[in-house]
Amino acid sequence: MDEIDKVIINFDEGQLFLLNICLGFLMFGVSLELSLKDFKYVLERPKPVLVGMISQLILLPLLTLLLIYLIQPAFTIQLGMLMVAACPGGNISNYMVHRSEGNTALSITMTSIVTLTAVVVTPFSFYLWTQILDAPPDFDRPISVDFFAMVKIIIQLIIVPLILGLVINQRAPKFRALIIKPVKIFSIVLLLGIIAFALAGNQEIIKHHLSAVFLIVLLHNGLAYVLGYYFARINRLPEKDVRAISMETGIQNSGLGLILIFNYFYGLGGMAVLAAWWGVWDIISGFLLSSYWSYRKVDETLEIQG
Repeated sequence: MDEIDKVIINFDEGQLFLLNICLGFLMFGVSLELSLKDFKYVLERPKPVLVGMISQLILLPLLTLLLIYLIQPAFTIQLGMLMVAACPGGNISNYMVHRSEGNTALSITMTSIVTLTAVVVTPFSFYLWTQILDAPPDFDRPISVDFFAMVKIIIQLIIVPLILGLVINQRAPKFRALIIKPVKIFSIVLLLGIIAFALAGNQEIIKHHLSAVFLIVLLHNGLAYVLGYYFARINRLPEKDVRAISMETGIQNSGLGLILIFNYFYGLGGMAVLAAWWGVWDIISGFLLSSYWSYRKVDETLEIQG
């Protein structure tokens, strides 16, 4: 068993409760961007939505398993990689797609569907893919997935805030217009705060073990962007759709992953450190990629129609 597999990130119930409240607010921020009419996009243009769903929900976990096979990282790092891959898209993906001159409507639609289905998809996906892993013989910590317990907490952290945001969006548009900008800004700050708070008091552990996940996250995240981009291109989608699917595949809600790790996996070191660094890095990488694309304008005359 690797050294990082023995590490436990210390967290008490009060800290977990605060993290849960913070993540609920993040999801509320996402929900203010959503409208019931966004789901009509699926009926009007089902192909890009289906391509995006396949990329994010099926191909990304398969890519993760391939990386695990090739790299052979510590067992808890493997679990962290699969946890991140099983989570829905990150709450900043819509903003990054907008900066990239991508199809923001497609991005919002994918965020809506993946977030709502995360109640079932995230615990099921994590359980399914982890069955393929082989735990070290001396690994003595439980990793069984309590499916219904995970469903319960995801309902609390995602579905309830989403419903609240949708109600405000539909019933109080003036109030929504007043709060949406500060909520979006605060959401990004809060996401970084969640990660920093999650690691507070464990600086020595992080400093000692960050190197074990640093390059893995860069490779995993970078290949996720590439996977989404070229899978969409293979399916002959327009460049705006391609950029949206690339961002949605590469940016994952590692904040949710951290909450689940602390609630159900005893803060296993490799899982927590990887999810925390992913949360920092995909903001950086998303900003860099969207900055590049914002200068590399889409040539509408060269668009491939799917």
